[in-house]
Amino acid sequence: MIQILDNISKIVNLTSEEEQIILSKLETKLYKAKTIILREGDVCKYSYFVNSGLLRSFNINDHIVEHVLSFACEGWWIGDMYSLLSQKPGNLFIEVLEDSEVVLLSKENQEVLYQEIPKLERFFRILTENSLVAHQERLIDNLSLSAEERYEKFCKKYPTLIHKVPQKQIASYIGVTPEFFSKMKSKLLRK
Repeated sequence: MIQILDNISKIVNLTSEEEQIILSKLETKLYKAKTIILREGDVCKYSYFVNSGLLRSFNINDHIVEHVLSFACEGWWIGDMYSLLSQKPGNLFIEVLEDSEVVLLSKENQEVLYQEIPKLERFFRILTENSLVAHQERLIDNLSLSAEERYEKFCKKYPTLIHKVPQKQIASYIGVTPEFFSKMKSKLLRK
């Protein structure tokens, strides 16, 4: 639980009393690899903070092709923002990729914390802004960079994920088929 407090303290200063209030509103769960903790069509009730392990969010179009939206490893947050904020059925799955310890903050408790510790609104606003910037940058990259450039950028930005995430999921994240990805990697290795 200390990790989540460290994460929050990078943006806002917390008193010991505030830390205890936050901890009282959290739930920690252990998940096995391949567990789906959120399904498309469900209402997202939690923000998830990864203490250890690895998660991913993805969508399946026409129930055929997976599109990876994001990964979350130790110290990262993940959720279906549309569903969490609107409290409407979402369009994302969240899957545990390796055994993980995850901290759950319910939407309801998050709202309570905003009232009891107003500086947490600032924390989550900054977290949301950073997420928005990252998603906009990714969208622009997908429109303007080649697949090779997107892969190289992924490798530089997320070096720890290269060996942890299955190649087909990296392919999905950068927007190419697994077959194209395999050929592209072979070509890059020959350079």
